[in-house]
Order: sequence, then structure tokens, then C-alpha cells
Amino acid sequence: MDTWATWTTQGIIAGSGGVMTTEGGPITGDLTVHTTWIDGQAQVTVQHTGASEWYVMEGSPLSASDEDAGRSVHQAAVEAVKAGGGAPLAFPA
Repeated sequence: MDTWATWTTQGIIAGSGGVMTTEGGPITGDLTVHTTWIDGQAQVTVQHTGASEWYVMEGSPLSASDEDAGRSVHQAAVEAVKAGGGAPLAFPA
């Protein structure tokens, strides 16, 4: 059986330059961040709040050894969206 958890944060206004995604380049505006942690991997996706299409945040997935680390990856993603700059997701191992 897989070990998993998810976190979602809505209504984040992206900083100037937005957040970089693998499919659509940078996206900006009112965004939702969703992280799924499954067995040591944290996959982070973003969408325009209320939209149906999700984009993988560049740099995702990241290694996250346990659920607490997965939650920390999610918080790092939220902070990266707020900061903007089009930077990819980064989180220390």
C-alpha cells in the first residue's frame, strides 16, 4: 500500500514574473497550488484559481522523505509563487 498525502492552497497572487511550469512556461495571476506526496516524491501542480487545467511546476517532482517533508515542499511552492520571478521550484534535500 502506498503512503500519500495532499495539500492545496488557493488564492495565491503570483509575484511579478509568475511561476514557471513545464507545459505552459510562466503563469501569473490568482493561482492555486496543489501538492501530492506519494512514497517519497512530492509532485507540485498549479492552476489559475477556478480553472480546470493544471500545470506541473518546473522542478517538480522533488524528493521528500516523509509526509512532513512533503508538506514543507508544498509550503516552499506557495512561497515561490508569492515571490514570482518565473523561477522553478527548489527545495533543499
